Amino acid sequence: LEPRAAAPARRLRTIRTLAEAGIPVGVSVAPVIPFVTEPDLERVLAAAAEAGASGASYIVLRLPWEVSPLFQQWLQAHFLDRAQRVMNRIRDMRGGKDYEAEFGTRMRGEGIWADLIRQRFEKAVRRLGLGERARSFGAMDTARFRSPMPPKPPTQTSGRQFDLF
Repeated sequence: LEPRAAAPARRLRTIRTLAEAGIPVGVSVAPVIPFVTEPDLERVLAAAAEAGASGASYIVLRLPWEVSPLFQQWLQAHFLDRAQRVMNRIRDMRGGKDYEAEFGTRMRGEGIWADLIRQRFEKAVRRLGLGERARSFGAMDTARFRSPMPPKPPTQTSGRQFDLF
């Protein structure tokens, strides 16, 4: 779906490499597109967990402004058999519209279909232990943090970019 993006196998290899080095890795399953990427939700999470991911999130497809007609063209070209079903489901999750920008719902949608995706995601995350792994990394260590030096007093040459440092 993403031209010029790294292949899934390469992404999983990167997750594994980082996790083996002790670096916490979170994955974002996005965009979740009804009847296109949504059927693979659990399989993607399982592959990420097996590769060593420590946490996960998801975002339901968003179609702001000029993106909607472009997406619908793409849908007609690649998934003609289900294009109308996909758009109907997106609109079901967006209050009858292609896009809803309201904070709190724009990433997840709302309604029965959005709830179903959320429940499936949460169940898979629990089953795969992704939430527990994310918490197992503990609190952030700020012991090595040092406050920046106080600003230098103004000089005659103040106002030049190099005075920032």
